[in-house]
Amino acid sequence: MSNLKTALTIAGSDCSGGAGIQADIKTMTMNGVYAMSVITSLTAQNTTGVRAIQDASPDFLRQQIDAVFEDIYPDAVKIGMVSSSELIHVIADRLTYYKARNIILDPVMAATSGSNLMKTDAVQTLLNELFPLATLVTPNIPEAQVISGLTIKNKEDMITAAKKIGDDYRCAVLLKGGHSVHDANDLLYMDGESIWFEGNRINNPNTHGTGCTLSSAIASNLAKGFTLIEAIQRAKDYVSGALSAMLDLGKGSGPLDHIFYLRRE
Repeated sequence: MSNLKTALTIAGSDCSGGAGIQADIKTMTMNGVYAMSVITSLTAQNTTGVRAIQDASPDFLRQQIDAVFEDIYPDAVKIGMVSSSELIHVIADRLTYYKARNIILDPVMAATSGSNLMKTDAVQTLLNELFPLATLVTPNIPEAQVISGLTIKNKEDMITAAKKIGDDYRCAVLLKGGHSVHDANDLLYMDGESIWFEGNRINNPNTHGTGCTLSSAIASNLAKGFTLIEAIQRAKDYVSGALSAMLDLGKGSGPLDHIFYLRRE
């Protein structure tokens, strides 16, 4: 048996390669795990926006998940864009059936470009069915406001919202501060405690796929046996490096440089 750890991304496809399963696979590979993917939706999108979304059928989604788990059992699972309640039901059912572990849920509600990626009724299904299965959920500030029903304007608001989400849905919460103006500090709420992860705001307008990349890097490091706190710190370091490389592709908010330290060599 190989000692290479494995990670599965369950998410949408981004044909321009900056977000979704393409970003996840690049991230997992660069973080030293074997990457697999289950596609929830095909999107026609680029750095300027999302043009069209075509969901997988619930049955085809189920077939993909079964195919992976029956053959190469993942050491961690990252869940990204899931646009409908029907697809969320399938994911919750199969992950429960296979007793999946190290589940990182990035509750993707909108693209960096502002395009809506989730039907309104699906948000409650996501909260009810997938949040309780997650080891960690990684909302940004706009998403956390929707989930918690609270307004977030400062660090105290972040603590209140993360605690409400964590307590309501019995999961650890990494509330990402990148949407706040002053810094990129993230807040982990876990087991009743709040832990801050300091981050320097990198002045790079190209942030397409940042959330996908962070959640996939956390999943990769959990798969390798790191603690949640270690996995988050390693993931933040990786994202900072990918942003600091200042890749500039596309006419809108461009992607990160996922292979920055390969290109350094």
